[in-house]
Amino acid sequence: MNESTPKRVAVITGAARGIGAAIAVRLAADGFAVAVLDLTSAGGQSVVEQITRLGGRALAVGVDVADEASVESGLRQIVDSLGEPTVLVNNAGVTRDNLLHKMSVDDWDAVMNVHLRGAFLMSRAVQAFQVKAGWGRIVNLSSRVAIGNKGQANYSAAKAGIQGFTKTLAIELGRFGVTVNAVAPGFIESEMTIAAAARMGIPYEEYKASRAEATPVRRVGTPDDIANVVSFLVSEGSGYVSGQVLYVAGGPIG
Repeated sequence: MNESTPKRVAVITGAARGIGAAIAVRLAADGFAVAVLDLTSAGGQSVVEQITRLGGRALAVGVDVADEASVESGLRQIVDSLGEPTVLVNNAGVTRDNLLHKMSVDDWDAVMNVHLRGAFLMSRAVQAFQVKAGWGRIVNLSSRVAIGNKGQANYSAAKAGIQGFTKTLAIELGRFGVTVNAVAPGFIESEMTIAAAARMGIPYEEYKASRAEATPVRRVGTPDDIANVVSFLVSEGSGYVSGQVLYVAGGPIG
């Protein structure tokens, strides 16, 4: 990003831990003031403290991304404290895994609301600032599971929906200087993959080793692998990249 870029304020949802936290720390290192969004402001405080220790500027904001009033309130806090945001990373997510015949309506709705409704509400709110500035970046977190995975009908559908949402926003917002892309991680070391191993009754190190063996680069991913890609996609240098889904999975997908 160069000095002509209107604003250096980035919003990252689901940023209290894992991939979201890594993205927040990386974008702060890149020179952004970072809004660390999670369900509670207390949840994101440790990430804010990490960023400020490193000389960055950050704010923890409690937002339920699936709630319109909460999103609007959170954006007001961000504008008042950091300035008008022109970068948005829609990372917030949940899983409610089960086979279709065992999946409840609540499990379906919970995943759809956070991933799809949340990305919609956040993007709709932030694009107003981006259009005003004539510059912006939106990065949505999809997943390799978008192509299908047993026991994750809700999550797969949501992550596939994110890809269509990304491409449509890229078409609509491109003329305003806004690019929109998606990152689709493969196996990333996180609380989510630890929980997945526990559900299957497999020791995590054994589970991780098996996934590494099945990956062409012979290792699993880390949150920093995703943060590095997001750093490029929100940079000034990525301005001719839009409407793309980048699989960050250690090998080809599909």
